[in-house]
Amino acid sequence: MAIWLTEHNKVLVQGMTGAEGTKHTLRMITAGTDVVGGVTPGKGGRGVRVGDRVLPVFESVAEGVAATGADTTVVFVPPRFARAAVVEAIDAAVPLVVVITEGIPVHDSAGFWAHNLAGGGRTRIIGPNCPGIISPGRANAGIIPADITGAGRIGLVSKSGTLTYQLMHELRDLGFSTCVGIGGDPVIGTTHIDALHDFEDDPDTDAVILVGEIGGDAEERAADYVRSFVTKPVVGYVAGFTAPEGKTMGHAGAIVSSGAGTAEGKKIALEAAGVRVGKTPSETAALLREVYAAL
Repeated sequence: MAIWLTEHNKVLVQGMTGAEGTKHTLRMITAGTDVVGGVTPGKGGRGVRVGDRVLPVFESVAEGVAATGADTTVVFVPPRFARAAVVEAIDAAVPLVVVITEGIPVHDSAGFWAHNLAGGGRTRIIGPNCPGIISPGRANAGIIPADITGAGRIGLVSKSGTLTYQLMHELRDLGFSTCVGIGGDPVIGTTHIDALHDFEDDPDTDAVILVGEIGGDAEERAADYVRSFVTKPVVGYVAGFTAPEGKTMGHAGAIVSSGAGTAEGKKIALEAAGVRVGKTPSETAALLREVYAAL
């Protein structure tokens, strides 16, 4: 099994006709993803060649869903159009929306998330500003390289795209059930806790890696959740041990203010919940190996 994404998902790519959309659509197809078409307002009715396939382009998400039965969209549209694109997918009742776009104003992210909640929260939003989700050997929705690891029994949830890739590569001999990049913006849809919940319920995930970063309290809340509800071993890493106070590091949400949100504080909270925490990605991978060998 895997969480949220398998080879059975039917995927639409919002913004497929753009250069990045087309490039990553091909990479997703190569990874086994069932991409059924794209959505670009004003270009509906056309076809786009992606590799050796010609994929249909739809005027709207609703049109694409009606024609293909799509249950997932991946959003590659520019920041100024992202809110409208996500709202359109929510209104089309798409169960899974993966928002790759970075630089979306926080007000817009809060707006489409509020729109989702107002409709009952039926759509799982991953991102924004994230690498997406991959179940290796099965499907890939986003920009995560599909050839750096294989299928296995480790789950990974991470705020950082590059750290996701590094840990996937370092543990490629063990392999992963699903890797989820949730993004590091101040307002995101899916959280560490959401992934921990479903990894706990997934019979084919034996251990979980949680990657956080400085700023906010998401890791502390995840620690509380692990303490109360997670029985599987969790290994963690918090990026930003050397970050100076008051300076944004990479993600818009990664900022330490008045001593709150520090990497050391998050490490202490996670360790108090029984999570083994590495000081570097490589140390974190080594800790996971120790945990995994003891299962």
